Amino acid sequence: MDGQGTNGGYCGPAVKPIALNMVKNCAQHPGVQLPISGIGGIENWRDAVEHMLLGASSVQVCTAAMHFGFGIIREMTSGLEQYMREKGFQTINDMVGRALPNVKHWEELNLHYKVTASLNEQKCIGCQLCYTACEDGAHQAIRLQPGTRVPEIIDENCVGCNLCSLVCPVEECITMERRDDGSRHETWQQRTLAGTIPTEFEDERAGGRHHWVPEPAAALGKERHKTLPGKARQLGSVAVVSAPPTVAPA
Repeated sequence: MDGQGTNGGYCGPAVKPIALNMVKNCAQHPGVQLPISGIGGIENWRDAVEHMLLGASSVQVCTAAMHFGFGIIREMTSGLEQYMREKGFQTINDMVGRALPNVKHWEELNLHYKVTASLNEQKCIGCQLCYTACEDGAHQAIRLQPGTRVPEIIDENCVGCNLCSLVCPVEECITMERRDDGSRHETWQQRTLAGTIPTEFEDERAGGRHHWVPEPAAALGKERHKTLPGKARQLGSVAVVSAPPTVAPA
């Protein structure tokens, strides 16, 4: 303003995770005996449902209405009605707080629960957004293949973070599939009490030590996929796998 600026507010989709956490905390707190109204990052009926399942009996919309107009409410209403019909909910109160029993602290989650990504090659359009997201922002669990634009999942590196599925523009092209049989259950809290948690970076009890690690210079290059599999971290040792030679620019 007049050539100057200051800090602004925080709203829109970016604030939704914070809003959902606050709604959940209020709903689980025994001292909160008032109806909860969810607000923050609600742009469609799915966002509204997430707030309600975590304890909100009503929701508020601000930023989305400013961006798209009040007509967005009609779309949200029709989507919510369809969702309730599919789930057999008769009223909003039937769904309020239904997800709360499944929300735990991170140290209470089962460490043996295993899901990995599965890619449907017939649906893949070859955009390779999943590869870029996983390579630069996740666990380097997707590789490019010569002769095709369809990537391949590296199962031993995949931790089931779901990032690839979120960035994929094709619905149901990348899905998360469970790999464990559900017979084992152990939490970080239990391991802490038993004294079996990792105590150092190279501890064999730590996760992710089998991941290959690309050379930094190669990871920044346009042909970085040619360095795969690069270096592979393995339990108890580091196995070095040779990579194709790089060609210096003329």
